[in-house]
Amino acid sequence: MREELTNELLFFFNGFSSWENSIVRASDLTISEAHALEVLGEHEKINMKSLAQKLGVTTGTTTVTVDRLEKKNFAKRESTQEDRRVNLIVLTEKGKKAFEEHHNYHIQLTEQMVSVLSEDEIKQFHDTLKKINMETF
Repeated sequence: MREELTNELLFFFNGFSSWENSIVRASDLTISEAHALEVLGEHEKINMKSLAQKLGVTTGTTTVTVDRLEKKNFAKRESTQEDRRVNLIVLTEKGKKAFEEHHNYHIQLTEQMVSVLSEDEIKQFHDTLKKINMETF
């Protein structure tokens, strides 16, 4: 059973990755930039360390991603009043628009995926994913 589950997880991951790559390729973003955009879109302002933690990467990797997002005018750094050395990352208007567009694609994919499930199965799937995410990641 574990072997079959592994195969299904790999099939799902490959399908999801392929779908996401096709969506991102149609934009001016890389996959890492799109992932950062998703996190930034969920938060009004976030510091580099928190962004890195939510992305599951180092702050150095996040700095490079944010630099590219700034260069493309999707995000910007803002100093805080309390400590001017601390920068918060925020989306620009262009970034907010890109986030909404990308997020809507995710919602469409979710709708497509759960369309084959009953309401009870959707709830069970949600609860299972939530448990896995909390315990594993």
